[in-house]
Amino acid sequence: MNDEAIIRLEHVRKQLTMKNGGEEIVSVILPDISFDIKRGDFAAITGPSGSGKTSLLYLMGGLDKPTSGSVFLDDQEISALSEEELASMRNQKLGFVYQFHFLLPEFNALENVMMPMLARGRFSTSEARSRASELLSRLGLSEKLHNKPNQLSGGQQQRVAIARALANNPSVLLADEPTGNLDSRSAETIYKLFSELNRETGQTIVVVTHDEHFASETKRILNILDGQLNSDKRLE
Repeated sequence: MNDEAIIRLEHVRKQLTMKNGGEEIVSVILPDISFDIKRGDFAAITGPSGSGKTSLLYLMGGLDKPTSGSVFLDDQEISALSEEELASMRNQKLGFVYQFHFLLPEFNALENVMMPMLARGRFSTSEARSRASELLSRLGLSEKLHNKPNQLSGGQQQRVAIARALANNPSVLLADEPTGNLDSRSAETIYKLFSELNRETGQTIVVVTHDEHFASETKRILNILDGQLNSDKRLE
C-alpha cells in the first residue's frame, strides 16, 4: 500500500426527504463524514444496523450521490458526474460484490464472469473467455466453469460473483456483506480470497461487514456510528 488516496470523501452528507401528508420529514443518514482510502488498502467498514454503512459504500461506488460534500475516485469528483458518466466509470474502475450474488440463472459460471468484459468491449470473446476461466480457476472453480448457478453451492456462487467483479481489473473492489448468507466454512474461504488478492496483487478492497472475524482479517477497520466515523484503526 502507498500513501496515495484512491477514494476520498470530503464533508459528505446524505439525507432523505419524505412526505407524510403535507409535512416533509428529513432523515439524516450521514451528517458529515470525511476520510480517504489509500491505494492498496484492505479496509472493513463496521457498525450496527442502520448506522449508514451501506449508504456510505454506495456513495463511494457512485451508486448514489451525496446531498452535499464530495466523493473522489482517482482524484476525479464522481459525485459531480452524470448518470451516463457514472455508469462508464463504474464499469472501468469499480468491482462490486453484494450479499446476494445476482448471477444470471440462465448462464453458466464462465458466461456470468465474461458478461462485464463483453459489455465494456475491452476484450474479444476469446479473450474474455480466457480471462474468465483464469479468474474462476484461481478462485478454485476450474471444474465448475460450465455449471449454472443452481448447480453451485452458496459459497461457490459467491466466488463466481467475486470473479465477475474482478473481470475488468477494477481499481477498487467494493463488497457489501459478502459473507452474510454463507456458512462459516464458505465465509472463511472468502476471507482468505480477499486477503490473498490484496496481498498478492495490491488490489484495493473495501468491505462492509457485521462479521467481526472478517473485519479482524483486514488491515484497517472504520467503525461507523450514527452516520459518523466513530473510530479508524489500522491493524498492520
